[in-house]
Amino acid sequence: MALTPLDVSRIALLARLELQDGEAHAMLAQLNGFFSIVERMSAVDTRGVEPLYTPLSAVQAVALRLREDAVTETDQRALNQRSAPQLEDGLFLVPKVIE
Repeated sequence: MALTPLDVSRIALLARLELQDGEAHAMLAQLNGFFSIVERMSAVDTRGVEPLYTPLSAVQAVALRLREDAVTETDQRALNQRSAPQLEDGLFLVPKVIE
């Protein structure tokens, strides 16, 4: 999937970038290089390959350092909502901003 100079111009417009001709040409080469790498990676058969949670796990055993999922703070809803201008049923009320 090779991009054209028109594609680069459209991407630059959407990203609100102003590219000079030399920059657009360089960007075209970089983007096409990126997409060629993606195409080569997509061609690799990865069926049966388990995803890695870290690249290190491919070469050595890595123990995950996960903390216990435990509540460490008390409920402070009333304290946090004390400065709110309007509340209803424990929820913040905000003005409608979309018509």
